[in-house]
Amino acid sequence: MPTWGVHTTAIHAGEEEGVADVAPPIHVSSSFRFSSAEEAAQAFEVEDRYIYTRWNNPTINQLEAKVAALEGGEAALAAASGMAAVSTAVLTAVQAGDHVVASTGLYGGTLHFLRETLPRYGVAVSFATATDVSAFESALRPDTRLIYLESPNNPALELNDIAAITALARERGILTMIDNTFATPINQKPLALGVDVVVHSATKYFCGHGDALGGVIVGARDFIERARKETLRHFGGNISPFNAWLIARGMQTLPLRVARHNENALRLAEWLAEDPRVAWVRYPWHPSHPQHDLARRQMPGGGGGVVVFEVKGGLQAGMHLLDRVRLCTQAASLGDTHTLISHPASTMLAHVPPEVRRAGGVSDGLIRLAVGLEDVEDIIADLDQALGKTP
Repeated sequence: MPTWGVHTTAIHAGEEEGVADVAPPIHVSSSFRFSSAEEAAQAFEVEDRYIYTRWNNPTINQLEAKVAALEGGEAALAAASGMAAVSTAVLTAVQAGDHVVASTGLYGGTLHFLRETLPRYGVAVSFATATDVSAFESALRPDTRLIYLESPNNPALELNDIAAITALARERGILTMIDNTFATPINQKPLALGVDVVVHSATKYFCGHGDALGGVIVGARDFIERARKETLRHFGGNISPFNAWLIARGMQTLPLRVARHNENALRLAEWLAEDPRVAWVRYPWHPSHPQHDLARRQMPGGGGGVVVFEVKGGLQAGMHLLDRVRLCTQAASLGDTHTLISHPASTMLAHVPPEVRRAGGVSDGLIRLAVGLEDVEDIIADLDQALGKTP
């Protein structure tokens, strides 16, 4: 592929050769025709021959090529959801008897998978404080095979020092994996910082419109092919061609949208930080973030589209705020055109013990604002009127 800028890559990477369509076509077929019995027999010996969509599909391949190009990876594998991508990647990396060191403050679904599900497969998991590189080093064991990161994490917006953690992993031959959903490759390039495998919930910024589920894994070609053939193909967490098409279409505007998310979120963080009704605000690119310098170094593209804060008065005041917003939508997602607001402790992290939530930087009163693409003045006006009515 030519060396293109990020906007050109987002639009053109993965385009299917040999078709006249300007807009990418959707190949919805579950299987593909053979012209003869001999061709059918030979097809199963050919790596890239389209046979059955659970194995391979041209529309899904377009999405994979686009994500790999934007992340700077050799190859990518699309899955049915972000959690399908996470579980597929982790189960490809480890086996019974192995040990995983994971960051604290992970997305609730990932946290449950690592705490509750993975040990049933004979894999031990330890957790290291997200912001403390020495904690990761201390947690390593002779049987550690994987370090799992998420930066910024969801929802606390704590950062892992990616370069430092991957350096200590490489010294010991340990694979590193990171969830880059919150940053996107527009703001942060984990592979360039030494990470081996990147996972995404493509439902979020990649799709961008809240209308398709998907996940993607990016990494070295041999790892991706093992994930495809040994894990995803047999666990069956495949993305549908239509969802892959929707996400690939959304990705054509990813750089434009992420720039807008960044701009709006920083402005909102600045406004919230000055409001006397707000106890605190956290945003990677705001100077008040305790890891602001690290954020500027490893997220050069921007601070992302999520701001978290707590209203003075704690949990009850925060719940009143949620009940009074008019423009902002109460919903448990992010990366949408709409601004979405949620209370993680009572929703996505309700099943997580309070002490585990607090260890991950999530207070009972934390509000997550997934900033959309609306005029920022309108978002501010909505929060202002809602805050004005809090007790």
